[in-house]
Amino acid sequence: MPRNIHVALVALLVQTACSKQPAEEAGAAAPVQVTAVTQATIRRIVEGDGVLFPRNQANVMPKISAPVQKFYVNRGDHVQQGQLLAVLENRDLVAAAAEGKGAVEQADSNLRAIEGATIPESVNKAEIDLQAARDARENAKKILDSREQLFQQGALARRPVDESQLAYSQAQSQYRAAEEHLKALQSVSKEEQIKGAAAQVQSAKAHYEALEAQVAYSRVTSPIAGSVADRPINVGEMVNPGSPLITVVDISRVVARVDVPQNAASAVKLGQTAIITQPGINDQWDGQVTVVSPATNPNTTTVQVWIEIANVGERLKPGSAVHAAILSEVYKAATVVPVAALLPGEEGGAAVLTVSPDSIAHSRAVKLGVREGKQVQILSGVTPGEEVVVVGGVGVDDKAKVKVVTTPVEESHDDDDDKAPGAPAPGKGQKKDPSKP
Repeated sequence: MPRNIHVALVALLVQTACSKQPAEEAGAAAPVQVTAVTQATIRRIVEGDGVLFPRNQANVMPKISAPVQKFYVNRGDHVQQGQLLAVLENRDLVAAAAEGKGAVEQADSNLRAIEGATIPESVNKAEIDLQAARDARENAKKILDSREQLFQQGALARRPVDESQLAYSQAQSQYRAAEEHLKALQSVSKEEQIKGAAAQVQSAKAHYEALEAQVAYSRVTSPIAGSVADRPINVGEMVNPGSPLITVVDISRVVARVDVPQNAASAVKLGQTAIITQPGINDQWDGQVTVVSPATNPNTTTVQVWIEIANVGERLKPGSAVHAAILSEVYKAATVVPVAALLPGEEGGAAVLTVSPDSIAHSRAVKLGVREGKQVQILSGVTPGEEVVVVGGVGVDDKAKVKVVTTPVEESHDDDDDKAPGAPAPGKGQKKDPSKP
């Protein structure tokens, strides 16, 4: 064979081999891992951060100004409602109360004397006048009767009878006037004296009760059951009304005041359960929503939610930072896929890659629902039983040939491509899954 023909054949074979290799590479199937779309129970979890507060707190303030005579509790002591906490200097108050008690006893004695006393002089004189008027009336009556008898016998003229009749009438009028005067003295004078004495008793009692109240104010008691959180005053120091003497807090139950995003607050209702965690602590506590603020904080665009927690052993301390996961809604038999199956879709939406039995990938736009942990609810776009790509889907085009494998598939992509639409970047803002201990 001529040399030039041989060279041409070799060149043709090399060219054919080079063109065939890229064609085979272009048609190679991308390896992917898949999982089936399932139905499961998924919960809507509203999360937020907050601070713990005691369920109840009392700043015990004295009602009088006096030095502290003695304290009966220290910081950290547990106290009961009504328990004596401190006594203020009260010797002057006790003496004043004793004086007031004596004044009450004196007023009572005066009242009893007036109520049981004999008739006053004016009443006595009125009684004597009444008796004299009665005697004068009776004498005038006797004279009148005697003259009328003589007149009827013809032994006496008419004029003396008329004079006796006039005298009797005058004596009768004087008797009635004396009688009314005595009644007035007996009723009005004695009643007014008794009223005055009774008023003095009431005034003395009121003053005594006020002094007793001052003595009682010197004994400071706890209005609630709890623990002594603060005692800023020392024995001998002066205390004044309005300045806290002792602070008592009830931390048998604590309240987490949590700020939740405004767009998620509508799902939070009274009575919903919540899981409380603290940074750096593996334990978690169950709580219940007791307050949902009706207003949004304009500075943070968050809504404050109060969650009450049973504080067994008083391990939770007021002022500590906490994270709350509120279980607001539960969806049973929801269509769910792993969050890893989500890919960026059109117009900021989300999509997944389904794999048909012929190993062809199909891009599906999906509408997302609730997300919990590593699962997300799919409202539309796929149905249970379909297989979706969870690893290896980045860069795979719609209707591209894929190869389903079970061995790990390495993906090369940017950080932004690794997160699902709307999900936080890895290692940033991730919270503990409240469904797991």
